[in-house]
Amino acid sequence: MATFAIILTLSVVVAAIVGIMYLRFPADISLLAGLTILLIHGAFDPDHGLSVERGLSGFSNPGVLTVAVLFVVADGLQRTGAFAWLGMRLLGTPAGTVSAQLRTMIPAAALSAFLNNTPVVALMMPIISDWSRKHRISVSHLFLPLSYATILGGMCTLIGTSTTVVVNSKLEEKLGVGLSMFELSWVGIPSAILGIGFLALFTRRILPERQPAFTANDDPREYTVEMEVDPSSPLVGKTIEEAGLRHLPGMYLMEIDRSGHVLAAVSSETLLEANDHLVFVGVVESVVDLQKIPGLKPATDQLFKLDGPRAQRCLIEAVVSSSYPFLKMTVRESRFRAHYNAAIIAVHRNGERLSGRIGDITLLPGDTLLLESTAAFLEQQRNSRHFYLVSEVQNSAPVQHEHAWIARVIMLAFIVAASVFASMRISNAALLASLPAAMLMILFRCTRTADARRAIDWNVILVMAAGLGLGEAMHASRTDVFVTNAMSHLVSGGRYPMLIAIYTL
Repeated sequence: MATFAIILTLSVVVAAIVGIMYLRFPADISLLAGLTILLIHGAFDPDHGLSVERGLSGFSNPGVLTVAVLFVVADGLQRTGAFAWLGMRLLGTPAGTVSAQLRTMIPAAALSAFLNNTPVVALMMPIISDWSRKHRISVSHLFLPLSYATILGGMCTLIGTSTTVVVNSKLEEKLGVGLSMFELSWVGIPSAILGIGFLALFTRRILPERQPAFTANDDPREYTVEMEVDPSSPLVGKTIEEAGLRHLPGMYLMEIDRSGHVLAAVSSETLLEANDHLVFVGVVESVVDLQKIPGLKPATDQLFKLDGPRAQRCLIEAVVSSSYPFLKMTVRESRFRAHYNAAIIAVHRNGERLSGRIGDITLLPGDTLLLESTAAFLEQQRNSRHFYLVSEVQNSAPVQHEHAWIARVIMLAFIVAASVFASMRISNAALLASLPAAMLMILFRCTRTADARRAIDWNVILVMAAGLGLGEAMHASRTDVFVTNAMSHLVSGGRYPMLIAIYTL
């Protein structure tokens, strides 16, 4: 018989689902609102309602904490460019759309077996976006298969998806023993292979070939940027083609300055040498991508004179105003870096690209400067009379390539530790392995403390914690028993039809 507590709980759960699916309410707000209603009911009906302790237990659930910590681990991998080599080595040169999809899905599935799906997608989307533009493949044919591949890969191990992590923590609560690291693999791996094969065969016919509404080539504001090949760079001795510098989206290599000798006609077979100065022309989004290539650094010593570590800087676009105090002086004479703690990377003026040494340029009103500086510059100059407009270039923080090998070692150690702990039947193996990994990422400066806090997707964490709270409410009010009995009457034929019904719901 349906009691008031059961009716209320079912109503709240259904209302939350309807709000998310049809009214487009944020999932975290919808679930938290439902949880709040049931917590208030539990305060007035403690025998059949949800207690505060059980309702908020999701926020201390080891599975939820594991997912939060893995966001920090993924941030360390992203900021060091630990997997940026995917674009050159694993993705390679595709023969066509199907080949591109397979090259995208297989690495994504492998990564998502050991990391939460959300950071894996966030990690790979910019890599795949640039790679698809370079090889002129519609990105609409890659992003959806990427998403499904991470879901399929997440089913292959215990820590691959937040669902199995949370279910395992509940299993340990009830039985005192959980699943091993690869206990799901015998089902998950064949499912992933079949799923990836299906996606490669059929998504090309199903998905439309859409081009983005705005591309890098549509931006008329181009900059001339000079980059230097570091003597220890892996690019030394490679041709322009082998280094991946020939077909950069939204950018081209104009010339090479080699010890004062300018190579104007740069062919794809030109070999790169240490300390070469490469002059590129391109839009700001491509400049950001350029600075993330291992072994290239901006060819200006002004960057090393800025206050603060480079990891805390970003690229900023600023438009010079008519009130700029150094209009009749060159950049060098105005001591721009000393006054603003910002280094000018490039200058754009009224549709023309300004080349030559930046220190010799006399700035005019309306000039757009591409700067490298810190967040302090944004705060100080956003409302300054010296600039008409100041804005940060998105995702432009310099990649710490020198820490990439550390991040890879930490990631490998995390996978080994999680596997060993799980095989030893240690409770909360994934959490115990991920916590040291996250701390080591911060300790070895693969990510900063502030960045680690921002890396956690609190929407995902709130949805998981509130969802677990609603599950506790269903158990406290015996709604779970009511629903199970109702389903057993409606579905006959054994456990498999019941599993299908549960999966469908």
